[in-house]
Amino acid sequence: MAGGGGATGRGAARLYLDANATEPLRPEARGAATAAFDVLGNPSSIHGEGRAARRLLEDAREAIAARYGAAPREVIFTSGGTEANALAIHGLASGGVVLRGATEHAAVIAAAGDGAATVPVGPDGRIRLDVLAEMLSMDGVALVCLMLANNETGVIHPIAEAAALCRGAGVLLHVDAVQAAGRMPLDLAALGADSLALSAHKLGGLPGVGALLLAPEAAARLVPLHLGGGQERGRRGGTPPLPGIAAFAAAAAVALPQDAERLATLRDAIEAAAIAAGARVIGAGAPRLPNTTCLALPGVRSESQVIALDLAGLAVSAGAACSSGKVTRSHVLEAMGVGALAGEAIRVSLPWNAEPAHVAGFAEAYLAMAQRMGRKAA
Repeated sequence: MAGGGGATGRGAARLYLDANATEPLRPEARGAATAAFDVLGNPSSIHGEGRAARRLLEDAREAIAARYGAAPREVIFTSGGTEANALAIHGLASGGVVLRGATEHAAVIAAAGDGAATVPVGPDGRIRLDVLAEMLSMDGVALVCLMLANNETGVIHPIAEAAALCRGAGVLLHVDAVQAAGRMPLDLAALGADSLALSAHKLGGLPGVGALLLAPEAAARLVPLHLGGGQERGRRGGTPPLPGIAAFAAAAAVALPQDAERLATLRDAIEAAAIAAGARVIGAGAPRLPNTTCLALPGVRSESQVIALDLAGLAVSAGAACSSGKVTRSHVLEAMGVGALAGEAIRVSLPWNAEPAHVAGFAEAYLAMAQRMGRKAA
């Protein structure tokens, strides 16, 4: 298994602990993509080959809809989570004021723009519902953007409660569920959200594919971002990438939250080893994704930790993997008010195929790094 077992060190297998950047490809997704490569037609064509391609596309759409609580006609395939978020924000805000959480992904922050108002989070990283309620009374608020689970800390926001506040104020709620999908229960209707962004490669599918799921009112109001040949009911132009979409549906079918207990046990063991080495767990007091932990090592820069662990055979990250390879102070951790620790934390995120060897390898490498770099920092 790639990135699976084995101790760290010279000649040993590397351990992949950066699943929140991208999950390893699932065998089911690989198989679905391979089969789709043999489907020749364009889904927009009316001949037999085109009809076969259309069936494959619509089967995948129905599978995604059923998996995440939407109507098939309200599933829009996109190029990924970034485009899904941008389509929701530009297509639903209608020139009105956007409220977005302080710890949102950079894709949401960029799409919301400088005119957006920021809803703060508490020290545990969860959205301040009391402040959101006050901000919803502002003039011209059209859309609220909140992530379900944070990509850096794994902290889960109280989305159902936020949705109730938004409904009471007559404001639409868009949820970035990119990190949550497959790692916790997820249903558009149950959450009460108006739209939901997904990304295939965060589920163990192929990169380059995502989806925006819409509730009926949002579907009626959506303004397209990309026009073209009328694909996706005129809401997103462009020929759909069938192999990626088929792999997306296959990955979603097997990326089930029932695996959460196993991953949480491994994560807790990683945290225990890190705490014993002098680390602090950020967001530990809040509900979190079972595969994610944010570990701060006082006095040691995030970049130094990532490099040291990489040399020891472990792939971890310092926050989001969307910053052109640069390591900067985390805006997520700064919003939580952790002070200097914002530049001294790493993210460890277990992949779907994680096993106890990941814990053993991490514990050994992290302790060695902490002892070596802790002495230097002192």
